[in-house]
Amino acid sequence: MSDQHGAAGRHGAPGRRVVVLLGAGGTLGSALARAFATEADTDLVLSDVSDAALAATVEGIAGGHAKPETAVADVSDLAQVEAVVRLAVERFGRLDVLISNAGVLAQNGRIHNLATADWERSFRVNVLGAVNAIHAAVGPMRRQGSGSIILTASVAGMTAWSHSAPYCVTKAGVIHLAKVAAVEYARDGIRVNAVCPGTFLSGMHTELPQKAIDAISAKHPLGLGAADDLVGAYSYLASDASRWTTGAAIVVDGGYAAP
Repeated sequence: MSDQHGAAGRHGAPGRRVVVLLGAGGTLGSALARAFATEADTDLVLSDVSDAALAATVEGIAGGHAKPETAVADVSDLAQVEAVVRLAVERFGRLDVLISNAGVLAQNGRIHNLATADWERSFRVNVLGAVNAIHAAVGPMRRQGSGSIILTASVAGMTAWSHSAPYCVTKAGVIHLAKVAAVEYARDGIRVNAVCPGTFLSGMHTELPQKAIDAISAKHPLGLGAADDLVGAYSYLASDASRWTTGAAIVVDGGYAAP
């Protein structure tokens, strides 16, 4: 999973990789944090809008190679995202990978029943959050001449989920944002890609009746996944193995989008 990069800055050790993970407090974020924390050559900066969720993620990776740096930040605020990136660069001297993983679901309902606030919140977190992540990351990455930015989109951005228009539309926007950014920053040595998960078990499913979970699972030929099933896609995009991959939307969905 290790990426090839040059000597780290004055605060970092040569040959080490610096990874910033935004949205580290959720089910997928904590799974990604656990995976990257096992990398002996990786320095990790974790961020989330929830201090409690962030603390739980850090507790869950206790025993990793190094204790991660942490910062509470709202991804819809560019200044806060820039502060997280600045922490990484000041502490470790560079930024090799930025994962934009924060996201929200809107109120469930048909389009005519949704409030403007539902749309605005979805755009601010899902789309503007990803824009802010790119905005903050490209500065240090351009100076290095290298970097990988990974956006968490969704298979919902490629399909149509009834009663979920804000989520589908904003995740489609994230996919296209990755493509545009990939073209804009390729000459700077920066790769930008998206991962498109299908449904995986998380805290939001704990209150659903088993009948509802079974119905969702039936739409995935391989059944429902877990957050750990998605880690490999991020690992690939964060590594030098994906050095010729940019502008891609990697689908990891248990076959949901196949029919």
